[in-house]
Amino acid sequence: MVKKVYKFSHISLSTSSKDSRVLPIASQVYEILNNAGIKVSFDNSLLDLQRKLKKRSNSEAYIVKNSQLLIAIGGDGTMLNCSRRYGSQGIPILGINLGKVGFLTDISPNEIENLFFPVLKGDFKSSTRFLLEASVYRNSRLIGADIAVNDIALHPGMAVKMMSFELNVDGEFVYSQSSDGLIVASPTGSTAYSLSAGGPLVYPTLNAMVVVPMNPHTLSSRPIVLDSASVIDITVSETNKLNPVVTCDGQNDIVTMPGDVITISRYKDEITLIHPQNSNFYDACRSKLGWGSKLSS
Repeated sequence: MVKKVYKFSHISLSTSSKDSRVLPIASQVYEILNNAGIKVSFDNSLLDLQRKLKKRSNSEAYIVKNSQLLIAIGGDGTMLNCSRRYGSQGIPILGINLGKVGFLTDISPNEIENLFFPVLKGDFKSSTRFLLEASVYRNSRLIGADIAVNDIALHPGMAVKMMSFELNVDGEFVYSQSSDGLIVASPTGSTAYSLSAGGPLVYPTLNAMVVVPMNPHTLSSRPIVLDSASVIDITVSETNKLNPVVTCDGQNDIVTMPGDVITISRYKDEITLIHPQNSNFYDACRSKLGWGSKLSS
């Protein structure tokens, strides 16, 4: 009998989804990997799996040190969470999609049997995505920082009020603006919050970032596409009567004060996403965004 050779010898599982399908899918994936002779680990996000298998979960540090692939079970929110925790530390990530849109997660639950084994054998595509980093300074002192896979947003927080700020790129003044905020998105994030705010779609592997105003108080304000090496500085206006919030991937808010400066730039590390061979960005756009199919001949 010929022994099957797999690309990965140690794979870990993680989620941040509360979907009831997580446990049966995680159990299915665990069984497939275990039967293939692949070592499987999972973190404490899968406590239900831990109880079912009567096996202990593993720490993030253990997974980072030992895993060759991380399987994220959930929607794009789970992919973002896993990318920040594991992908930014060098572990490639494959997504099983339980969400509604899922630009980052390629495999649906009913495709696991057909698409999983080719990936395990090394028959896959990979893409490298850069991250964004936000640093908030008050009186030239760093008060908070975080990274984002999709986007960094400056917004009013809970209050529905217009705010004012000044935008500079690479030390050059761009504009001052009154609006509901500003979104800075990576190409990966161009299909998310940025898109709903009127930003352009950017091919995922381009070295570019998008600056998108949120409901600006002027008809002439438009999204700007910048080189990914650009350094963006946003100064919160002293005239603001609220405390705008910086949010990275919809998580981990940093509350600012008038006069604070938010610096946004490309993060030093990148993430690697694993895709089945049939994965295609334009197919995803047609499926998720309702684009038309080919004209009939």
